[in-house]
Amino acid sequence: MLSVYPDITKKFEGEIWRLEIDDKTNNLLLEIRNEADKQVSFASLNIETGKVNFEDFTLDERWLAGLESAYKGVLLLHNYESANAPVHKAVIAIDEQTGETLWSNYTMAFDHLSVNGPVVYSTQFLPKKLYVADIQTGFMIRPYNAVIDTEFTNTITVPDMVDASAIASLNIPIEPYGGFVHYVEYNGYRIVSLHTRGERSLEQYLFIIDKNGGVNKVLLNTDIQKLQPEAFVLHKNRLICLKNKTEVLIFKL
Repeated sequence: MLSVYPDITKKFEGEIWRLEIDDKTNNLLLEIRNEADKQVSFASLNIETGKVNFEDFTLDERWLAGLESAYKGVLLLHNYESANAPVHKAVIAIDEQTGETLWSNYTMAFDHLSVNGPVVYSTQFLPKKLYVADIQTGFMIRPYNAVIDTEFTNTITVPDMVDASAIASLNIPIEPYGGFVHYVEYNGYRIVSLHTRGERSLEQYLFIIDKNGGVNKVLLNTDIQKLQPEAFVLHKNRLICLKNKTEVLIFKL
């Protein structure tokens, strides 16, 4: 008997390439790419309420831009140096609630996120010197200090990759392909994502099994030519997964 269904769903006009979750605001930030139009856009969705804060947000750079990080209500974006190089340049800060541009710096680049804010460096000077920036204003607070500016870690839980034999007792009615599955136990639920061989290609499924043995089976992807990475993440009591690479499903566990 099915026991849990997505209480938030949102489909986008393009493939979701990357997502980040802001621990402070519970906002889900997404990078969405429309290959046909060569347009990258960004969206903000609250995973507790389902409110879409904004979507279809774009930069002047149509394609060579991406999502960097999210922290304390601010979404950080970047540009790329070129179409052939993955090197990032520029830092653009966006208010997660409104989509308003808070600040931008086109001579700096993002290095990583610390407990005291984003760590950035000038792209104009070598060797690279790191600074801690104020997330709200972009002001350089001081030089980076590894002792006090420790790396920020959020509360996202990702599943473990385990041998398919580890879930034999769950009696899942699909034969896993590839010899492994992604699995996690959370709030009394057992959650599995796996690939299986379809008629013409691989398919990817998500199974949510509750304490009473109730099972929710979700077909996430079809027409897959190779094994995909983990299909879901957990944040606090929310399970977040992507369907057909274009739709966000959020379950409350």
